[in-house]
Amino acid sequence: MTARGLALFDTPIGRCGIAWGERGLVGVQLPEAFEARTRARLRRRFPDARESPPPPPVQRALEGIVKLLGGEPIDLSAVALDMDGVPPFERRVYEVARTILPGATLAYGDIAARLGAPGEARAVGHALGHNPFPLVVPCHRVLAAGGKVGGFSANGGIATKLRLLSIEGARTSSAPTLFEKLPLVAAPRRRR
Repeated sequence: MTARGLALFDTPIGRCGIAWGERGLVGVQLPEAFEARTRARLRRRFPDARESPPPPPVQRALEGIVKLLGGEPIDLSAVALDMDGVPPFERRVYEVARTILPGATLAYGDIAARLGAPGEARAVGHALGHNPFPLVVPCHRVLAAGGKVGGFSANGGIATKLRLLSIEGARTSSAPTLFEKLPLVAAPRRRR
């Protein structure tokens, strides 16, 4: 995947990055703790890309990402991706993951079954851990068995995954919805 250009852009969760080539997006970068780190990670991934204004199709993808992170149920499955160099199994995993709509989730095992590879949930997780297109390939919508969160390789790890799922209104067995009341735990009494 050769990138021709890259850009950083503001979103409700921080400054993200995007890189593109002749045939579509080649990478999306979720925010790091500091903008400089986001830029540095994108530049390491795509050293030949130049920072420049995105062409119209990339600008539309970028705007869709901003809306999605703002809570709008935007479907990014039509965004063109350049998957040159992506191994065939990973490509198939990404294609299935792209069918998961905002607010919905699938388990790693569900994706494996849809690929005709039952028992390959770990391989699916490994593929999603190498996803160069987070949000556009919504790996955050893929959970472990029983609705448990599972892993997440982006900055912030599971906390970031839970935040993305919460923005979309998706439920996991590990996290309450934004409006669900959490049980209160009484503070221990002090002895005098």
